[in-house]
Amino acid sequence: MAASMNPLLCWLIFGATYCGIAVGGIPGLTIDRTGIALLGAIAMVAAGVLPLDAAMGSIDAPTLLLLFGLMLVSAQLRLSGFYTRAAWALGGLTAQPRKFLLLLMAVSGTLSAILVNDIVCLAFTPVLTMAVLRARLNPMPYLIGLACASNIGSAATLIGNPQNMLIGQVGRLDFGRFLAWCGLPSLLALGAAYGTLLWIYRGKLETGGAAEPAEGKRSTFNVEPQTEPLWPMWKGLLVAGAVMALFFTRVPREITALAAGGVLLCSRRMDVRRLLGLIDWSLIMLFCGLFVVIAGIETTGAPARLLEWLAGQGVAVADPYALTAVGALLSNLVSNVPAVMLLVRFLDGAPAESWYVLALASTFAGNLITIGSIANLIVIEQARGLGVTLTFREHARAGIPVTLASLAIVAVWLLVAPPGARGAAVPAPGGPGQPGGQAVVPGVLNGAAPAAAGGALARCGRGAHRVHGAAGAPLFDNLRSGF
Repeated sequence: MAASMNPLLCWLIFGATYCGIAVGGIPGLTIDRTGIALLGAIAMVAAGVLPLDAAMGSIDAPTLLLLFGLMLVSAQLRLSGFYTRAAWALGGLTAQPRKFLLLLMAVSGTLSAILVNDIVCLAFTPVLTMAVLRARLNPMPYLIGLACASNIGSAATLIGNPQNMLIGQVGRLDFGRFLAWCGLPSLLALGAAYGTLLWIYRGKLETGGAAEPAEGKRSTFNVEPQTEPLWPMWKGLLVAGAVMALFFTRVPREITALAAGGVLLCSRRMDVRRLLGLIDWSLIMLFCGLFVVIAGIETTGAPARLLEWLAGQGVAVADPYALTAVGALLSNLVSNVPAVMLLVRFLDGAPAESWYVLALASTFAGNLITIGSIANLIVIEQARGLGVTLTFREHARAGIPVTLASLAIVAVWLLVAPPGARGAAVPAPGGPGQPGGQAVVPGVLNGAAPAAAGGALARCGRGAHRVHGAAGAPLFDNLRSGF
């Protein structure tokens, strides 16, 4: 009886989890999206949908280790004052509003491609807000420009944001080829965003500011010019540069990131507890919870049946144009990380081009509305701390045309991209030609019979293997709860 109830229980848990993530919480409770994902994972195990060993095995350790290592690099640069120094340097250009907006978007976009975009927004927003208020500029185009540029710039590389890291690890994408394919559309989208902001705020770049932040308002981030020694900053920059260089080699990215983090932990000046305190454990736990929830739904064989039905209707999920629309829509319903984690399960054997498109579409879509990206929420909350209110409507006024222009660029790029840049089919992790010797979800994504209730497929490390269990038988604080 329990075994027959597993599919129904699985669907109820999956549906409740993703609905909760879409809403952002549960009425009457203080739980956020991370907590909802963890509750979903706990329910999958407690209800017997997945045995504990299968649930643990479904967590993709390399993706989490890559994320952890890069968070340590970002934490080093944040504590050393690098971000604040860069923001203050830009703040000196407010006398030329157009040039200031251009350089702000160029710098924040570039940094977001190398480092995690959320940290760039967290560090830049307070200094930017104070600079534009003191220069009596309208803060809206600059705040929106920072958020849009950070989102767009992060799409250019496999390490710019969490969903790209996931796509790169699961799809086993080459760092250099990804940059070669995604770099140009990201650059064009950045230019389109700049042009859109100039058009929307024509004649309004220099109006609307106050002389100082509202009385009693202050940012939780250190916005004062930095006086700390320069060596910790240069150490962080050197390590970040070495990491980028090694990403172009065959060294596994997660090993590179972990080694970089280990180097940064060896310090006579930087307190290890402060570094670890800046790790976004909430985001890591969100990943863990969603890995388990999606592994649970795979045991029902539903993905195989959905693919067969869509194929019968003449719809290919891996089609780049369909993926652009679905990725953009789903990213604004449940946020980009949960959306990508679900969609990658349908890209078994898809060409590299489909993985690239998913990365671009899910990231560009974050500019559509305020809740589409955690970077947007960070900018809004940090600015509010200094007395500047960026409303949903004001953001959408620029965010919607920026997003539509960015997705249009992706569609055009699909038509004109050189054939050699599109890449070959990407085997599923553990599939033919990959470590592990079988597809991630044999019997589900490959169209065969669903996996038996007595065993669940799990991906652990860089391969895939079957874990046998009993029959029938895992960002942020309040500010980041919108993730």
